[in-house]
Amino acid sequence: MMRSERPRFGATVTHNGVRFSVWSGSATRIWLSLFDASGDRETDRLELETTDKGMHSLVVPGLSARARYGFRADGDYDPARGLWFDPDKLLVDPYATAIDRPYLYDPRLVARRGEGGDTAPLMPKAIVQAPLDSVAANEPVFKPGGLIYELNVRAFTKLHPEIPQAQRGTVAALAHPAIIAHLQKLGASAIELMPVTAWIDERHLPPLGLSNAWGYNPVTFMALDPRLAPGGLTELRDAVATLRSAGIGVILDLVFNHTGESDWFGPTLSLRGLDNLAYYRHAPDGSLVNDTGTGNTIATQRPVMREMILDTLRHFVQNAGVDGFRFDLATVLGRGDSGFSPDAPLLCEIRADPLLADRVLIAEPWDIGPDGYQLGNFGKPFLEWNDRYRDDIRRFWRGDRGMAGALATRFAGSSDVFGNNAGETRTVNFIAAHDGMTLADTVAYERKHNDANGEENRDGHNENLSWNNGVEGETSDPNVGEARRGDLKAQLATLFASRGSIMLTAGDEFGRTQKGNNNAYAQDNEITWLDWTNPDLGLEQHVYALAALRKSMPALTNIAFLTGKPAASGEIPDVEWLSETGVPLTEAEWNDPNRHRLTMQLATTEGRIAVLVNGDRRATVFSLSQRNGYVWVLVVPDEGGAELLAGESAWRVPGRTVAFLAERKAAAGVD
Repeated sequence: MMRSERPRFGATVTHNGVRFSVWSGSATRIWLSLFDASGDRETDRLELETTDKGMHSLVVPGLSARARYGFRADGDYDPARGLWFDPDKLLVDPYATAIDRPYLYDPRLVARRGEGGDTAPLMPKAIVQAPLDSVAANEPVFKPGGLIYELNVRAFTKLHPEIPQAQRGTVAALAHPAIIAHLQKLGASAIELMPVTAWIDERHLPPLGLSNAWGYNPVTFMALDPRLAPGGLTELRDAVATLRSAGIGVILDLVFNHTGESDWFGPTLSLRGLDNLAYYRHAPDGSLVNDTGTGNTIATQRPVMREMILDTLRHFVQNAGVDGFRFDLATVLGRGDSGFSPDAPLLCEIRADPLLADRVLIAEPWDIGPDGYQLGNFGKPFLEWNDRYRDDIRRFWRGDRGMAGALATRFAGSSDVFGNNAGETRTVNFIAAHDGMTLADTVAYERKHNDANGEENRDGHNENLSWNNGVEGETSDPNVGEARRGDLKAQLATLFASRGSIMLTAGDEFGRTQKGNNNAYAQDNEITWLDWTNPDLGLEQHVYALAALRKSMPALTNIAFLTGKPAASGEIPDVEWLSETGVPLTEAEWNDPNRHRLTMQLATTEGRIAVLVNGDRRATVFSLSQRNGYVWVLVVPDEGGAELLAGESAWRVPGRTVAFLAERKAAAGVD
């Protein structure tokens, strides 16, 4: 294996010691603080040498890997002008690849200069790491059109009965045979890990007795959170290798849009204390830009920040072997002084980088800043979370009027959004994600129920496009329960029948609930922990069957846009949109606001597959054209009770059901 290429910043082990480098364009002095093996006692403080380009460096002879350290910076202190220099604030190296303890919020981290004392006892210490050999440069396991399984490492494994107690809630647990077996049955091409890099709680959470359970409040971009990866980068590297050998890639959800240093009242932990004006975006009046809703916004337009982001991505590719990345609030990555551009320097540099160009790149294509909604605008090779898909599928199954055309468009890869992309869709289709209601809660709650978050139910989205089937929340009514289960099966079937990449959030395959909480980021407890001992096994088996069908049918995983014409080598159109009578929908039928039924008929290598969608509450008979020598066969068992009518090429499909039929060659003598 090749030795990993080291970035020019951070701590680098050399033949005679350790070289420390950090960037600040405004600090007048920067010191290196060294600590003992416990990280509790400062043993030395050495001033770094400064160049005229913002580089501050020092080689410490005789020092070696495992040394613990931090930085301190001095300069003007005038927060009104964006200057926060304070030597009493120990600062974690932004290039740290390991820290010795988690970040814990403390009001003293917010104290103004001269008022709070030395923060070293409150702060993690960076740990010097020996260089690693690079992971072999294999192409990603995940290919567009595959299934991404989104999970929170701690919540996903915390209660799993087959995982050893010591491993529960950690990255290492992801490599357990029971986890891999489940992922393989789901047909997961990749797992997408919600943030595993080190984060800090928002300041309002500790007084409420809550903590950040999701990790979308980072401080250091390269260092894994010790609570999730006590074995450090090696733990992630080993888990990635084991999953890869099982045919499952790993995608990291990374946050490069803000940090946990937050707004004016936030803690000074790293970038703020090193050079607040350089690392964060500021308005002309000197105030922090808040395009993220978290108090600050990373200055991704600045070369030093772009370098740090690129170095972070390379770090996880070279040293952990990940398939790629999902970028939280990715519009920030493309923001310049004049707004968003798909050709912003950082986006271009990611596309052009030799190590990153072939990685899986997924954008959450929005932020809350001006013109922040950029769905469809990132361009190749970025895939994009498609909230239009989420909303339209929910609306259809909620029973909204006039949704048949929208359903077909979403089934077919959302050409209205991605149609300018050389014939292929870049959509990541999902109906539920970590942010918002779980899939099960979309059919059981019309309203959010976020009281446990301590904000009097003010937080979270007010409109969830959800429904409760007659009763809000938990119920013992078997009829309501069966209706909800049917709606879940229908939504899942829709997802697995949709063109483009699809994403399933952990637990949605067996009915996970958060009791209507649609903003459970602060619930590190049973609200978010998956209950592996009480799953809906029937629903889970249904998802396994959908996964097997999708995997066996290239027509479902193909990312090319549908044309309605036969392929060059065939006679069957790649798609036909039919009414329940088996004939093409007329314009009037497409525009009928009361239409809740549709057949999508696709060409396959073996014939045709038909997806029969009955969104009506009444059973409907669907007719299909019969070809000589072929018969239609139900290919997903227990599809809501769909059945062939005797002596006819027609199927009775119960209300609110999706049925999959495939052509099979008839036995001899059967027409």
